[in-house]
Amino acid sequence: MKKLVLAYSGGLDTSYCAKYLSKVQGYEVHAVSVNTGGFDKEEIASIGEKAVQLGASTYTSIDAVKTFYDKVVKYLIFGNVLKNNTYPLSVSAERIIQAVEIVNYAKEIGASHIAHGSTGAGNDQVRFDMIFQTLAPEIDIITPIRDNKLSRQEEIEFLKENGVDLPWEKAKYSINKGLWGTSVGGEETLSSHSGLPEKAYPSQLKKNDSTDVKLTFEKGELVAINDKSYTKVDAIETLDQMASDYAIGRDIHVGDTIIGIKGRVGFEAAAPLLIIKAHHLLEKHTLTKWQQHHKEQLGNWYGMLLHEGQYLDEVMRNFEIFLADTQKNVSGDVFVTLHPYRFTLNGISSDHDLMNSSFASYGETNEGWTAEDAKGFIKITANQGKIFNYVNS
Repeated sequence: MKKLVLAYSGGLDTSYCAKYLSKVQGYEVHAVSVNTGGFDKEEIASIGEKAVQLGASTYTSIDAVKTFYDKVVKYLIFGNVLKNNTYPLSVSAERIIQAVEIVNYAKEIGASHIAHGSTGAGNDQVRFDMIFQTLAPEIDIITPIRDNKLSRQEEIEFLKENGVDLPWEKAKYSINKGLWGTSVGGEETLSSHSGLPEKAYPSQLKKNDSTDVKLTFEKGELVAINDKSYTKVDAIETLDQMASDYAIGRDIHVGDTIIGIKGRVGFEAAAPLLIIKAHHLLEKHTLTKWQQHHKEQLGNWYGMLLHEGQYLDEVMRNFEIFLADTQKNVSGDVFVTLHPYRFTLNGISSDHDLMNSSFASYGETNEGWTAEDAKGFIKITANQGKIFNYVNS
């Protein structure tokens, strides 16, 4: 039997793949799920039991939460990455690490094939295939749902015919939760005019008061909340729970997919949005004008290429070196207030705050130059405009 690794989530598509590839195609199926956040031990155990029942020879869960942070999330923070100024790349960023972990596992056990349950109408097929092809071109990729253009009902009928009669009713809203946010899809996101209702979001409003929070960054990474130190992952998870009680971080992203069509997806990303905005404010105080200018451009490029599945291109490593180097002085506290459905950034405190200088106070006093210096500077700065107007008037 040919050994095959299946990227397995436990949903309908990958359940169909597990049964079809093991029973009909005769593969020795090794189901693998990669936890990049959002799964507890009970959920993982349940997913594994179902995989074996569907015909998988083995099931493996790979814990990649810390890897996800170290390899991707921290650079999304350094780059203040929000696709289309909105979306923190919650799901697309996860898929990259999941694909890398799956292909590494396939090589480890000597698999000749890798399979995933992506359709032909989404971004994930591109991300998975590109990672697999780049890291293991010798391994064949199998995609039953895409290749056979299967409908949801066809998958359900096949499973029932083969003794799998589980409740496959499609949930009104699809939820994909991870360390860096939760995507929310529903009938409203399939068209252009409707917003998601309150009930669609997994976190409901629990607090109506306001709460002040101090976020401490060290070289661009969140390391403490209200003076309590955390690991990088724990800090994100702790802040997310605090802010989710205020129903913070909801929005709908509209963007261009890799395959050339427009798409909409709802999301809930309380901690990511708080961290990115707080981090960006700290950078405004601690980085030079030109650092911020070039960081914004490279951060956008990093996020776009990550979203497009180009994570393994060497230019991404170049971007990461640049982004990490800019964080040497991005340390200090950011003061935030949480309110129902929103948050406010109040200010920062940092030893590297470039406002804390003896040169001048904006709009008030200047000690670093004279009035004559200012007049000369303005005169020289105006030269280009004066010359242009003189020549072309």
